[in-house]
Amino acid sequence: MKTNAPLSTNSWRYVALAWLALALFDATQTVVIMRAMGMHHNWLTLFSVTTASWAVWILITPVVLALLQRFRLPTKEVMPWAVHAAACMAIGALWATWGALLEHATNPLANSSGPDAFTDLWKAKFIGNLVGDVILYGAIVALSLTLEAHKRLAQQQAASARLSELLAQTQLAALRLQIEPHFIFNSLNAVTGLIREEKGSVAIAMIAALGDLLRRVTDQSERQFVALEEEIIFLRKYLDIQQMRFAERLRFQMNIPNELMKAQVPDFILQPLVENAIKHGIAKRAGGGELTVVAARDGAVLTLSVYNDGPLLPEQIREGVGVANARRRLLALYGNTQTMTLQNRANAGVLAMITLPYSEM
Repeated sequence: MKTNAPLSTNSWRYVALAWLALALFDATQTVVIMRAMGMHHNWLTLFSVTTASWAVWILITPVVLALLQRFRLPTKEVMPWAVHAAACMAIGALWATWGALLEHATNPLANSSGPDAFTDLWKAKFIGNLVGDVILYGAIVALSLTLEAHKRLAQQQAASARLSELLAQTQLAALRLQIEPHFIFNSLNAVTGLIREEKGSVAIAMIAALGDLLRRVTDQSERQFVALEEEIIFLRKYLDIQQMRFAERLRFQMNIPNELMKAQVPDFILQPLVENAIKHGIAKRAGGGELTVVAARDGAVLTLSVYNDGPLLPEQIREGVGVANARRRLLALYGNTQTMTLQNRANAGVLAMITLPYSEM
């Protein structure tokens, strides 16, 4: 089992201040009670001696903590208990010795015949403080065990948080790995369709454009966030590829204000929405359709929307891999501070909308 580290400078200060507070309380109580009983002593000396006698506990506390590191409590073994019992008695003897020395040297009780003999003072203090020795030693042990348990709990919580973070990163990476091949396979299917239609030049251009996109995917796939400008550049290349396939059937426009180009967005977040709009909207219409991508900001909220004027969504929507993963990624990255909706708009078209907390790269 890992033991506690020695007291740091700050911890030592706290220990010293705690004992000093107890010493001042004891000295004040002693003087006040004796004066209330009508006794006549050297009050300033008595106050000072009583306070100074607690110096033993200030100096001995690190030793007790060191013993607790070596002989752990609580335990079923006899040896640790015996060691701590002996330590408690030794500290009591030391405390009695120091207190007797101070009292013998200063005579704070102002006895006319002088202070009592040192051995008598020592015996009275040692016996009189036995119960207090055990209580004070036990308090150090109890406080040490409490702080150790608190520290261990904090470490466990920190480790749990790190594991949760690693799990979230792993889940995000897995989702990204699902998104990217999904896009690649669909693009390759589009190339295959062009070749079957004997549109070789268009297929070659599409392969070249796809190669550019693959460089981006493979070079920077470890990132979770990009600037909106970079996301839009990627999206334009993706739409260029799709436009090679659909020709005049696919028309698109983007309304992205320049002041939002630095906005931070999840990488590849718009592509699955655009792909969904093309697959379930524009591709199903003989005359094709138009697709619109819009970004807007309202205070601390960034809104990204993809609209297509294709067929309306059925009542029972079954989300594809891309859209479902986009939804999971948003939840993993932003929790409940994000929304993603996919709904019919009036009697014409479908609107996919994402809201995110606004921040800049």
